[in-house]
Amino acid sequence: MAVTKIHAIKATVNKAIDYICNPEKTDEKIYISSFACAPETATLDFKYTLDHTTEQSFVNGEDRENKAFHLIQAFQPGEVSYEEAHAIGKELADQVLEGKYSYVLTTHIDKGHVHNHLIFCAADNMNFKHYHDCKQTYRRIRNISDKLCKEHGLSVISENQNRGMKYKEWQATNTESSWKMQLRKDINQTIKTASTYNDFLAIMRTKGYEIKNDSLDGTDGKYITFLPIGRERVIRGSVKSLGKNFTKERIAERIENKRNRTFIFTKSDRKIQKLIDTASDSKFAESIGLQRWATKENLKIAAQTFNQMTAKGIHNFTELGNKICSLQEQTKSANSSIVSIEHQMRELAEIIKYAQQYKENKSFYDRYERVKDKDRFLRKYESKIILFSGAERMLQQQGIDPGHMNLEKLQTNYQKLLEKKKELTATHKSAQAEIKELELIRNNMEQYINIASEVEHSRENPLSRDIQK
Repeated sequence: MAVTKIHAIKATVNKAIDYICNPEKTDEKIYISSFACAPETATLDFKYTLDHTTEQSFVNGEDRENKAFHLIQAFQPGEVSYEEAHAIGKELADQVLEGKYSYVLTTHIDKGHVHNHLIFCAADNMNFKHYHDCKQTYRRIRNISDKLCKEHGLSVISENQNRGMKYKEWQATNTESSWKMQLRKDINQTIKTASTYNDFLAIMRTKGYEIKNDSLDGTDGKYITFLPIGRERVIRGSVKSLGKNFTKERIAERIENKRNRTFIFTKSDRKIQKLIDTASDSKFAESIGLQRWATKENLKIAAQTFNQMTAKGIHNFTELGNKICSLQEQTKSANSSIVSIEHQMRELAEIIKYAQQYKENKSFYDRYERVKDKDRFLRKYESKIILFSGAERMLQQQGIDPGHMNLEKLQTNYQKLLEKKKELTATHKSAQAEIKELELIRNNMEQYINIASEVEHSRENPLSRDIQK
């Protein structure tokens, strides 16, 4: 299990990096990694990138003040080793930042729990755009961290169903009567199975509710009312009584929205609806009318499912299984290629960053070599010379001759990799969507065959006929 939190650094980036790189906290700097910068000169690297940002790169006024971001990933005590924690932190940094942002990552081992510190530049190295810290980007960080924990066999924090609920809503939910809670539950379940608003009303009545003022044109009353069995007073479907999602207008809208999601017409066919599961809801066992309705709906869905399957050129379960296996192999291949391209892009992005620094600061270093008063010149342009020397050293370590490199060609190659990644990502998503659809077809057909077999068996079994009588 890993807990994550992030905050912006508006000043003193150097102090923050010095803190996370403390030798006493990182086992004498064993657990320190960086990307597109050196920990010793990261502050200068960040400033170089930030100096290239434009007005268009800022999402809002607050982003303009942010120099870097500090992300902390803390693990449950005793659940992970120092080495594995650092490896997970590096995977998190690479997946979240996608090789675009310079960063310094350290793992602290001085506390009762192992935790990672990731400080990354507020602007990316490729387009010099600012990182936008918001709920959506944090949710992405949270999801990637959870996914990595699962892959490494660590526990994951379970989602809190009440998270994000206002206090008044929470209090109302916990103090309201069981009647309203049960009514909401029945309405939500019925919306899932109903195809139209009239279907909804019919199913709710079969569940024992007396319903009035159900007309959508408002001719018979503003609020729909529900009278459960065993209750004397009706419950109004109003915002105040049940909530905004339980007015008759909203119920009809929710059913229509579900239909639009479930039945999307294309040139040749339409998407498949999931077969109604009558076994998991006791209401179906208690109501013959509800059973008959579900049987008719399942027959329609089964016919649509079969038509969809044959429209795809699939005629039996063997062909269906082969098609799913083929698509699964396609997604694995695409995913493997995407991972490989992302690795190449990270390496190339780092080289481009150093190539840009080398090119832009070379003139300062050349002048430094020629001037007589080197100390005075160094005091004035120390950051430029440090960035040049660092970039030259890193390029040489990559086996690149800085004097003969072609920055434009490197940038073109990066764009080609980016376009290839987009193509493979689209292929991967398309194949996954088709697998999901085919698996639904298979589940529907298998479930309907089982239902039909049970019905046929009950007809042939004399004991079942006696019980039914």
